[in-house]
Amino acid sequence: MTTNRVRHIVVLGAGVIGLTTALSIQERGGYTVSIVAEALPTDPKSIKYTSHWAGAHHVSHAKGEPRQTKIDQDTFRVFWELSAPGGRAEHCFMRLHQSEFSTKVVEGENSLSWYPDFKVVEQNRLIPGAAYGVEFSTVTIDTPAYTNYLLSRFLAAGGSVIRGSVQHINQVVEGGARIFSDPKRPSPVDAMVVCTGIGALTLGGIEDKTVYPIRGQTVLIRAPWVKFGRTINSHNTWTYIIPRPSGDVIVGGTRVENDWYPIARSETTEDILKRAITLCPELAPPEIRAKCTPTIDDVRPIIIEEGCGHRPARKDGIRLEVVWFQGKDKKVPVVTNYGHGASGFQSSWGSAAIAVELLEDSLIKSKL
Repeated sequence: MTTNRVRHIVVLGAGVIGLTTALSIQERGGYTVSIVAEALPTDPKSIKYTSHWAGAHHVSHAKGEPRQTKIDQDTFRVFWELSAPGGRAEHCFMRLHQSEFSTKVVEGENSLSWYPDFKVVEQNRLIPGAAYGVEFSTVTIDTPAYTNYLLSRFLAAGGSVIRGSVQHINQVVEGGARIFSDPKRPSPVDAMVVCTGIGALTLGGIEDKTVYPIRGQTVLIRAPWVKFGRTINSHNTWTYIIPRPSGDVIVGGTRVENDWYPIARSETTEDILKRAITLCPELAPPEIRAKCTPTIDDVRPIIIEEGCGHRPARKDGIRLEVVWFQGKDKKVPVVTNYGHGASGFQSSWGSAAIAVELLEDSLIKSKL
């Protein structure tokens, strides 16, 4: 930007997408950014805040689609830097060896071949039931620790956070973030960014009917001896092992579209554990495995919690564009950045970079 005037930007949403986008804008300079959100990473876990329930590992779901692949690659580069020894957020990440298996053969060039140390698994090394496999180096993320890291870094850069429940875009376009904390002193904004995830379905002014939940249920266990990631995909199930630097391991999972049930189902937990111990017998404590073949009963004593989240999916993928709303005396650009589905962490920095570019272009067009 060429002007010295500091612009006030409001970001709606404090999940990984909202936090990353707000931080990217605030650290760019020339802006003062306020996050307005109903749920924050410092809150207890709840169905209203999906980012806490994510696995999460960086394994791209782009399947070769050019835009999404670039977004994921840009994000991975940031994660790799943050996770380096002595990096700014090393404690939030684990660098590890990842194995991805499938029950059917994948033809042609593999869409994950850009990851470090990538190679196709030889047939004699495939796990039972797998017809194809690849392995590479990547990172896993301790999602509660990482979202709090993003929040603290955002605040340290001069950003602010206001808890509020926004019913319609126009509330913030006219009144700004203060309308929720100091209603006697509204402060109209120069621009907004909508990162409300599943909330985009009902947010007035957006009301995107192509947004829908993909329910994911997981089990968190304590298994610090597991230092690798492993996943197998079949036509109707998705089983994964995602260790964290804390020694906890996320075991999953499910991907059920339009399922709004807000708590873990016991029968689903049993199915996840059965699949997980088959995929990864190493989940059981070493002393158990030294004596016998482990079963799910050997894993039950080390379960920390069961949980589920609603991945915020969208029929046409991530919505990254600008819409305009009439403010009190000018039109205000509103950038959208939502619809990431199961790829919120994997695409967070790449999509934030596009959102910032859209924001700055729209401010130039509006001559602000």
